[in-house]
Order: sequence, then C-alpha cells, then structure tokens
Amino acid sequence: MIQTPQPHTGSYYAATANRSTEYSSLKGEQTANVCIIGAGFTGISTALFLAERGYKVAVVEANKIGWGASGRNGGQMIGGISGEAKLAKSIGREGEKILWDMGWAGHEIIRERVKTYNIDCDLKSGYVDVAIKPRHVADLQAWRDQLERLNFPHEFKLLSKQETEESLGTKAYIGALQNQGNGHLHPLNLCLGEAQAAASLGARIFEQSPVIDIEKGLKPRVLTSKGSITADFVVLAGNAYHFLDAKLRGIMFPVNSFITATEPLSKELELSVNPNDWAVCDPNYILEYYRLSADKRLLFGGRCNYFGNDPNEIKRRLRPRLLKTYPQLKNTNLEFAWGGTIGVPINRVPQMGRLSENIFYSQGYSGHGVNVTHLAGQIMADAVAGTFERFDMFAKMKTLKLPGQHTFARQMVALGMMYYKIKDSL
Repeated sequence: MIQTPQPHTGSYYAATANRSTEYSSLKGEQTANVCIIGAGFTGISTALFLAERGYKVAVVEANKIGWGASGRNGGQMIGGISGEAKLAKSIGREGEKILWDMGWAGHEIIRERVKTYNIDCDLKSGYVDVAIKPRHVADLQAWRDQLERLNFPHEFKLLSKQETEESLGTKAYIGALQNQGNGHLHPLNLCLGEAQAAASLGARIFEQSPVIDIEKGLKPRVLTSKGSITADFVVLAGNAYHFLDAKLRGIMFPVNSFITATEPLSKELELSVNPNDWAVCDPNYILEYYRLSADKRLLFGGRCNYFGNDPNEIKRRLRPRLLKTYPQLKNTNLEFAWGGTIGVPINRVPQMGRLSENIFYSQGYSGHGVNVTHLAGQIMADAVAGTFERFDMFAKMKTLKLPGQHTFARQMVALGMMYYKIKDSL
C-alpha cells in the first residue's frame, strides 16, 4: 500500500519551527553511495556523519523532515541506553564502561553539532528524575552512586523531598536526582538544523517520497512511485513508522505518547512550577514528563491507551494528570495537543542489524530517542565505512517477535498498558 504524504502534525514544535522545508520529491533514476530511508533523527544523523566523511548521500522521506517522533517528542535529552543490563551481560566484564560511554555519546554529538553548525534549537542543560515511591528513591541513590563511581563530569545532586518540592513546585514527589549532564531542546528545530547541515555538505534530501519497495542485490535499489535510487548501501531509519520489510514487523511495540502545551505562563506561574527550568521525568512505565519551552509554556506529556490524534481528546486526557501535579495551573489554557508513536522492543534494547550484506537498520529506542538516535547515526555511518565493533554489540542481541503484532498492535498495546499500569501501582 502506497502511503499518502502528510504535513507536520499540529504540534507546538511545528508552529514554532525555524523554517519550513521544501525539498523536492524523488523523481527519475538516481544514484548514491548510501540511500537512507527516513528523515528523522536516525536518518539525518547518519546522513550528516556520512556527508562529513565525503560520502554521496541521498535521504528519502515519506513526509517532511522530522515528521515522526523526532519532531514530536518531549524534547528531553536523557542519557543512557534502554536495556543496558542485557547489553552489558552480552559484552562481558568491560561492558559497563563501554555502555556508559555510549550512553552519553549522543549528548556530545548534539552539543558539538549545535556549536559547529550554529543550530538554534533552545538547547539547555538541566534535568531531574523524580521519585514517587521509596523504591524509586533507592533506584536514584544507586544511580547517584554510579555517577560518583564513574566520575561523571557534570553537576548532579540527590534532592530530599523538601528540596524537590521547592525546586519543582509540587508535592507529587518524595525525592529526585538532579543532573546537569542531561537537558532539553526543541527537537524539530534540531532535526531541521542537522538536515540543513547535511545538505550544505552535499547530501540530497527528498521529501514527500514514500518508499514502496527495496530491490536487494549487489547494489540495492530503493523505489518510490516516481523515481528510484540505486546505492552501494541502504540504511532503514523509519523506527516505529517503518512498514517496508516484514522482518522488522512484530519485533517492537508501537507505543503512543501525547503532549499538551499550555499558553505562555506568567512569571509568577513559571517560578511556581519550574524555577530552575529543568526537564522532568517520572519513573513509571505509564510515565509523565514535562518541561518549559523557550517561551515559557509548560509542555506536559504522558503515555495513554489512545490511538487517535484529536487535540481536544488529548487535552481531555492529559489535563487531569497535569492538574494533579500542578493544581496552580487550573486557570491556564492548553493551546496545543498532539501525539506520536515510539518504538519499544520487547527486551527494551535498541535494534541494529542487517537485512542483507548492504542493507542496515536501526530502530527501537524506548523513549530515549533524542540521545540514542544520534549515537545510532554514528554507528550506522561506521558500519557503512566498514567498522562494526559497536554495531555488532547490538546486532548480536536476540530480538523477540510477537506473531500478529503488526496486525493486532492496538490490542497488544492496550494489554501492555494495563499490565504496566498495574506494575506501576505496586
């Protein structure tokens, strides 16, 4: 089935994007060293790394740059890789240090790119993990101990219940771990800026060009309805929005997450909810996360058992959760609401591998996408260049597949949401 190209969702990010993109659709027969399918963070990060190395790169996007989760997410730049324990066990004794370094690599890539290419994306340091239950406090203490043991170079501090309340203006939490190594940003503007940087180095980007097939072979051929690209290598970077290859169906859950943005807050309200301008995330699976935008709106998000895109319905579902944390916002209007889909592998480990000798894929970041996609782009570029050490760490991990997941995704996600809601309550 051929996809119909779509504009950006009605998000705060789309409304405040630095620029609109008007890259042409793919037409005619084209060639490249590498063809990348998907112009989100994974695809654009890979393209920029390869363009910097002198490769002839073409990026094919079904809709617009950053159309999927990359342009809709919470904008939280959080360190770590989901499924670290499983990965470390597979690597061996040296696994912890290797994964520790990789878990922060995406941050450094982002900071360096923002500086090198002068990308305006409201990048700011400051983040807190919050605790709701005593077991969460114990987890944060263990995380603090690990930061100390591994000589984390940024400021961090375990906050008491009182300090957390004073810092976040809510009685919802019993403690927190503040971390200046993490941060937040405008994700769509970051993706757009990286795409512009890649294009300035010669990468060709084609928007509104849904791929309908990939012909495998010595030189794989990527086909759209009006053109094709023959390349030495292909990188699949569609994540939760990828439906091209049957092998990649059913190996991760498509999980829906939704965000609402308030009207700009008065100075008094701003200081009452987030005087330090930190990004915040709770520890639940059915989690909630929030931060202030550059123009001081509260962007409040959470996972819901809902599959639509009606802004009024999203507001209806999120508003009670927002007010439970911040009752002082009861008279504040919600001006934007939108949703998107993230890919969550069954074992939570990001998935990287091959469909053939010269077709690679990367997907399934379990909500850590801003950071890990940028690491993934570097790993994909390394693989194209013939360096596989980090790629193989992920590729050798066994992926679990649920038969019928692609067909019965909604039912399975609903069951999963019920399971994790019960687990969160324990």
